[in-house]
Amino acid sequence: MNNIIIFGATGAIGQNIARQLHQEGAGLVLAGRTEAETADLARELGADYALFNAHDEASIQTVISKASAKGPITGLIWAVGSILLKPLAKLTKDDFSNTFHLNVTAAALAIQAAAPSLKEGQGSVLLFSSVAASQGFAAHGAISAAKAGVEGLAVALATEMAPDVRINVIAPSLTQSKMAAPLLSNEIMAKGIAQSHPIRRLGEGQDFAPLAALLMDPKRSGWITGAVIPVDGGRSSLRTKG
Repeated sequence: MNNIIIFGATGAIGQNIARQLHQEGAGLVLAGRTEAETADLARELGADYALFNAHDEASIQTVISKASAKGPITGLIWAVGSILLKPLAKLTKDDFSNTFHLNVTAAALAIQAAAPSLKEGQGSVLLFSSVAASQGFAAHGAISAAKAGVEGLAVALATEMAPDVRINVIAPSLTQSKMAAPLLSNEIMAKGIAQSHPIRRLGEGQDFAPLAALLMDPKRSGWITGAVIPVDGGRSSLRTKG
């Protein structure tokens, strides 16, 4: 049976992935920041759960240990991220270091801690980048740099950990979520952003779940590693008409 950890399980993307994997029969360990939300989702899915803080290495290790106790880890999903939008003139050293840590360093520490179990389980790792890693947007200096770091981390570790562990990245565009809510609270702005996508809508959490489940399954994706896959309504490679 699959033994998959989802860090950031209570976010819009994490929840939908968890539900998809549950439907496909995977065993899950859900890692979230808040007791109530994480426990509720775990209860709904009959899954194990643990609380963690991405800035606390010991709490990441606790999650890994809990999953490893169930058997070899076959999947690790880091669905943790941030949207820090500030022009360069207002960015601080802490802005850069905190954003990089949340998106890159903590993900690397989780993979490092899980590596022996992932190798035993011939596992799959999934990270999340952003369309902003490859497209230029104003006020994205810190987050674009961090998400580009996610992609660099993934290809480096995919090489290092092959052939035992596969590592891939999904790169979304702006998606409806609590994290994105401040950006989307203005209806006119939200509509304008949606219309900037060739498929003229914003992302939804469920847009990522089928691909995530595919990438966790070695029977369906066993020859895919080191890939950065855009799930972004076409925004990274297409231009809207008119």
